[in-house]
Amino acid sequence: MKAPPPKPSLKARALRHLARREHSRAELERKLTAQLNADRHADQRRQGDSPNERHSSSRADEAETAEQIRRTLDELAARGLLSDARAAESLLASQGRRFGSRRLKQTLQAKGLDPELVRSTVQQSRTTEYERAQDLWRRRFGQPPADVKEQARQMRFLAGRGFDGDIIRRIVKGALQADTDG
Repeated sequence: MKAPPPKPSLKARALRHLARREHSRAELERKLTAQLNADRHADQRRQGDSPNERHSSSRADEAETAEQIRRTLDELAARGLLSDARAAESLLASQGRRFGSRRLKQTLQAKGLDPELVRSTVQQSRTTEYERAQDLWRRRFGQPPADVKEQARQMRFLAGRGFDGDIIRRIVKGALQADTDG
């Protein structure tokens, strides 16, 4: 039986993730931990270890894995290749146009970012939230709702994208007023 090809190093895996897009430290740590655990379990199964043998060595292996990951991420951060602030900016730039502040906040928190960084990024997004919601509404619908059912559908769409209720009402009601005025 042919031996499996060598697995890429931890640093190579981290760099591969970072080459695709910016990641937060916590997000990258989760991904690397999952990959290394899957590799370790596959190696143990390939070697024919019993489930009891796998369990007894797993705690020590997990601690060693966590330490390796921490050291690797520290090195990448020291070199400027890993930055939570850059990950937040990247998310705001890529998704800010399509989503409201509530949705952005939820996404930033899910990435494990520092609460203060989340707060400042969300605050930054709020300065343009009305314009972003209006632009999204215009691209998606482009015309005022014909009836109450359509108005509710448009409002649900914007709410699902994480925009605040007062902004949603201003946009949809504003479209209705512009239609009756024009």
